[in-house]
Amino acid sequence: MCIAVFMWQSHPLYPFLLLLNRDEYHTRPTEPAGWWEGGEILGGRDELGGGTWLACSRGGRIAFLTNFREKESLPGAKSRGNLPVRFVESRKDPSEFAEEVIQEAEQYNGFNLVLTDICSKSMVYVTNRPKNNKPYGFQVSPGIHVLTSASLDSRWPKAERLLQNFKELMNTYGEGEVRANEMVQKLMRDTTKADKSPLPGIYSLEFEYQLSSIYIEATDTPLGLYGTRSTSAVLVKANGDICFHEWYLVDDIWKEHVITYQINKGDTQSDKLRVPLFEFDHFDAPRQSQMLKKECIRLLNRQMLQWLTVVHYKP
Repeated sequence: MCIAVFMWQSHPLYPFLLLLNRDEYHTRPTEPAGWWEGGEILGGRDELGGGTWLACSRGGRIAFLTNFREKESLPGAKSRGNLPVRFVESRKDPSEFAEEVIQEAEQYNGFNLVLTDICSKSMVYVTNRPKNNKPYGFQVSPGIHVLTSASLDSRWPKAERLLQNFKELMNTYGEGEVRANEMVQKLMRDTTKADKSPLPGIYSLEFEYQLSSIYIEATDTPLGLYGTRSTSAVLVKANGDICFHEWYLVDDIWKEHVITYQINKGDTQSDKLRVPLFEFDHFDAPRQSQMLKKECIRLLNRQMLQWLTVVHYKP
């Protein structure tokens, strides 16, 4: 099911910081995080579906998802794990890619997807299971957010606990460096279970109770053991350094590795003319046209200023 807490554009040292627990059946074959073939995609791999729950690119694109908790599943649905891969491979900005996903949303089981372009400071959330039963997406505001198996910032008990604990721990760091190991141990290994009364009530009460902790201990189900299989911490610094920590379970033994790299800004689309996405559930042509016009004027004015700064007149 997964749970994630992330901080976006609200810290002087870290424009983006993510902690994510992946919850899955223990029998589902999985590869730990690493560079995929070609060396452009970093992430773990679901060997059954072929995709991933968290993907990063050398150009500073990051995408992660959680499954939406629901009883029914769509027969023959496309693999949701391919969505993060497609985004980091694409040349589309988050809003454009979100619009593409919305057009095909009915082909997937329920998902929450966060699309991030570090270089353009753009982050979009998109889901195919909103309350009004219509896929939609919106720009994620700066701040701290929690994503569970419900809509972004839903007030599930474990989401509220994780949010509060994250804020308290960040206050101890102030504006300085954070410690990934400490954050994971104090925040993502929390086995505290919620009271049974406020639980979502989608599955049986007993199973919901087992799923109500941030870290889900191995739980027997008709399909085998289920619980937290890995924890990822992605720290992006303002200078473009990315540190990807992963703790993963192999034969009941926790292993850890760290991958670091620098964003290759030559591989981004930060100079591309793009129209910001505010909120949409379909393409609004007149509104987008007005936004495009304003963006063109802004860019032309900026270019004129750049020209003037390099021209020197002599009397």
